[in-house]
Amino acid sequence: MMLTLVVTALSLALPVQAQGPASQAQQPASTDRPDAIGSYLQPLIDNHTIAGAVTLVADKDRIVYVKPAGYRDLATKAAMPVNAMFWIASTSKPMTVTAFMMLVDEGKVSLNDPVEKYLPEFHGQMVKGSKESSQLAPASHPILVREILSHTSGLPFKSAAQPGALDTLSLKDQVLSFAAEPLMFQPGTSWSYSNEGIDTAARIIEVITGMPYEKFMQQRLFWPLGMKDTTFWPDDEQIARIAGNYKLDPATKDLAKAPISQLTYPLDDHQHRFPMPAGGLFSTAADVSTFCRMILNGGVLNGIRYISPASLHAMTTVQNGGKTGTDYGFGWGISKNGFGHGGANKNAMEINTETGRIFIFMVQQDGPWGTPDGDKMIPALEKLADDLVAHPAN
Repeated sequence: MMLTLVVTALSLALPVQAQGPASQAQQPASTDRPDAIGSYLQPLIDNHTIAGAVTLVADKDRIVYVKPAGYRDLATKAAMPVNAMFWIASTSKPMTVTAFMMLVDEGKVSLNDPVEKYLPEFHGQMVKGSKESSQLAPASHPILVREILSHTSGLPFKSAAQPGALDTLSLKDQVLSFAAEPLMFQPGTSWSYSNEGIDTAARIIEVITGMPYEKFMQQRLFWPLGMKDTTFWPDDEQIARIAGNYKLDPATKDLAKAPISQLTYPLDDHQHRFPMPAGGLFSTAADVSTFCRMILNGGVLNGIRYISPASLHAMTTVQNGGKTGTDYGFGWGISKNGFGHGGANKNAMEINTETGRIFIFMVQQDGPWGTPDGDKMIPALEKLADDLVAHPAN
């Protein structure tokens, strides 16, 4: 089973060779093959293990399978559309890091640079002492770019300036709050999953390019790939397609609708909501699969190269030394047969490089599944996805 981590002044030119938006993947051919994925999910919808989902399976060339199941809204019985929007949470991380690695390819930043080279506020950081001591110690070395990308910098998950929703501060103000607090451990000596590290990388994008991070993402990644539904601020039409967010109510043992706790509402508010590079994107199954096909094709899609083979290799190989039993690259969780990244509310994005299979599961459910059926769902769906790629329909 793929590792799923739960818990994202430059010219405006497109990537080298880019002339316009990349075309979407060829849609799956019609077939009379029984829908094994739909048949598996339907009982889980009937017993309210999940409200609804969109499942997509692809290879490097095309979408093999994509179908919705269940409901976008349980109360109204509104069916889940195939183009439903989902908060993809930490699945944003590989996208942010891919954009960052474009600047590495261009020689504008080095993985071995100290972060303070671009963000002076990080100069002179201190490190928390042991549990027995409250004293701070100087950092053994300034945190490095490669350490913020691999969660080995010592930066915590979030700062004290983010007690609730994580989208209330600009990137500049976020990073100032990160730098003002001590590190959890000496840089490079351990691993701790850190939104702060990825958000800091996004702030470096802003400093280097002179443009807002979210604009860089649109100009260099989303628009060229044709990811038209990937955004930090869904518009009215997209908000109408957002899947309801549900949570298991411990009292009733049933699903209850709930707001997304990490976000501020309304979601289209550009004045009070700021981009969350480590976990703030909304997207669709089709958009996420387009990004994955580019990655599976070695950083190229439809003749456009987005990142170099060297950068792709760095992102998708272990960079944290396996220090905690969690293998992590730059922005990707690494498994024995590929890499992937999940989101806080159960969505999954996985690439199996041995079989050439992309698996996207879009669902929006907060907290634990709370049932054995829920706990075994992703592994079961992975096996069904593997079968679809191994035995494609004619």
